[in-house]
Formats: sequence, C-alpha cells, structure tokens
Amino acid sequence: MIPESTTTGFPTETDVLVIGGGFFGCSVAAFEAERGARVALVERAEKLLTRASYANQARVHGGYHYPRSFRTAYRSRVNLPAFCRDFEGSVRTDFTNVYAIARGTSKTSRRQYKRFCEAIGAPLEPAPPPITGLFSSHLIEAVFVTEEFVFDALALRRFFEGRLVDLGVAVVTGSSVERVAREDDGRLDADLSDGPRLRARRVYNCTYSGINQIEGIPRTRQALKHEIAELALVRVPRALSGIGVTVMDGPYFSLMPFPAEGVHTLSHVRYTPHEGWVEDDQPERCPEAELRAREPGTTFPFMMRDARRYVPAIGEVTQVGSLMEVKTVLARNEVDDGRPILCEESPELPGVFSVLGAKVDNVYDVLEYIGSRIPALELE
Repeated sequence: MIPESTTTGFPTETDVLVIGGGFFGCSVAAFEAERGARVALVERAEKLLTRASYANQARVHGGYHYPRSFRTAYRSRVNLPAFCRDFEGSVRTDFTNVYAIARGTSKTSRRQYKRFCEAIGAPLEPAPPPITGLFSSHLIEAVFVTEEFVFDALALRRFFEGRLVDLGVAVVTGSSVERVAREDDGRLDADLSDGPRLRARRVYNCTYSGINQIEGIPRTRQALKHEIAELALVRVPRALSGIGVTVMDGPYFSLMPFPAEGVHTLSHVRYTPHEGWVEDDQPERCPEAELRAREPGTTFPFMMRDARRYVPAIGEVTQVGSLMEVKTVLARNEVDDGRPILCEESPELPGVFSVLGAKVDNVYDVLEYIGSRIPALELE
C-alpha cells in the first residue's frame, strides 16, 4: 500500500510526470513504468481514485448503454473481457443486470435494440417473469437480461496502490501541480503546490474535469461540457437487492449496485445533472470551484418519483446519502451519447498530453493510443 505521502523525498527529476491519480492517471503511470520510464504521479486528494473514479455508477460497460453511438458501444463490448481479466478482484458479477425499453417514449424500439445488440455481439435474453413482474407493463415494452457488471472502487484503489509500488512509481498525494512550463533545455518544469519544482521529459494531464485548469497547459482543442452531477446512494427492498436496472432510451434512469459502500446508486438523465455548461462558452468557470460552492441539496425525490412509475418497487428505496461530482464529456457527443477518448498533445507545449476518458473501459483505448502514437522514451 502507498503510505500517506508528502513531497519530502519526492524526486525533483523524472522521465514522465502524471498529473492526477484517478483510474486513468494510475493506468497511464503504470503503462509508462512498464515501458521502462521513471514515473512520478501527483494527486490532489489524500488518496488515489477518490474523486470521479469513485463517484460514478461503477458500471463496467458492455455496450448496452449506447444504441446511438455504434463505435462507443462496440469498443465497450470489446474491452469488457479485458477489464474483467485485468481487474478480476475488483469486478462484481454476483447480480442480474437488466435493461428495459420504455414504451412509446424511447428513442430505441425493442426490435431496434435487439438488432443493435446483435451487431455489437452483446448477449441479450428476455428476462424471466420474476424480473419482468417488477416493471409496469403499460410503460415498459421489453425487459432483457444483459452481460454487464460493476466494479468496486476501493478494490481498484488497493490494486493500483500495490501495482504502482511494484513498478517503482513515485507517488505523492495531497499535492497539486500549479503550473507547467518548458525551459530552454527542452525539459518540462512543474511547480507543485507544496514542494520543489519537478522536471520531466513528458507530462500527462489526467485531471478529468480540471484538465484545462493548470497554468501553462493550453486548453484542449475539443470543447468540454461539465455537469454538477448527483448520484443518490440508496438501500433497496429485497425485491431489488440482486439486480441492476437501466430503463432507456428516453426516461433513462439506472439503479445499480455500488460495491464500495454496499448500497445501490440511483441516477436519472433529467435529475442527476444539477447544472451544466460548455467550457468554451464560459471559460471563467472552474469546475472544482463550482462543485465546492454548490448549495447542499438533493434531487432524489424527483428521481424516485419518476423511476417508480416504471419500477414500482423503487418507491420503497431509502436514501442514505449522495455522491456529488463534476462529470465531464466532449461537448460534441452530447447528441449521440458517444464516449470517445481525448488524448492529444499540446501544439504549444510539445511533450504535454491531455488525457480524458469518460468510463473505465475507455482505458484500453487510451493505452492503445499511447502505445501506437507516443513512442517510449529512450532511457538516459
């Protein structure tokens, strides 16, 4: 396990600096270390995988979520077995995951959905009567059992804590990179919030919603959309304890197991986002500051009231809390719900790469991109 760290003893020079210790930052750090580079990782929070890597649905996507983005769906289907293999101890499969198609209000019909799943190779079976009986038949036209799982964020954290130690990655938590600049000798200098300047040959900015908030690193060329998003943490009645539910493709809500806290999350396309903005339109808004300044409050009653129309037993769930976090996606994919990766080198600051992935299985697309497009550094 990575001990509580300070910048005392942290290197002042490295080959690769990774900014951000979420799932993608840890994965990129491990990948570069495996290629032989000296790697340092800086995380603002006190522990790894604390922010967006924790505060999400914990869904290991199988493609079912994206009928209007074939590429995203297909890549999720391809990546699912790899994720289950590589993070076996972090994946929970001990529940039945079902997708239901809303009658009349869905953008995807039952027949269209079946053809879509066949096209991406995603298993889909009609749900048995005990499960279909949970749904309101006048609002739901079909219910399917799917092959999709969830991950335990705490188990993922433990995995990376051990993996980064084994690979010799220098990790500091509770610190942040405030500024990055290229010096005359070609090296990249990073100013830490509470420590010495760190020199690197390559920098990966994996700070998710904060990707455009580090001084000296130019903004991404692709516009980003941020949302202040709420996931309600709920305890479910016995009838729902062993299943995950997603109703789509109009009402679009989910009730999913959340292993890290032994509860379920409830999310709703209409009520989970409390507020959203496109960064190019309002560049002065800092996502982190917006989250901190957010007034306390929950939209859980609205989520529950709408969801129980489709699944009456959801009216019996009990809220035990909420996870509030900034959700960030490429603005251009709001229309089709696609979730492509962002991995781009800054033209103004060569050697600095901005990395953004919207779901955990995207990590394989990121690592494939790095492996094919960004050569391993020559050892000095």
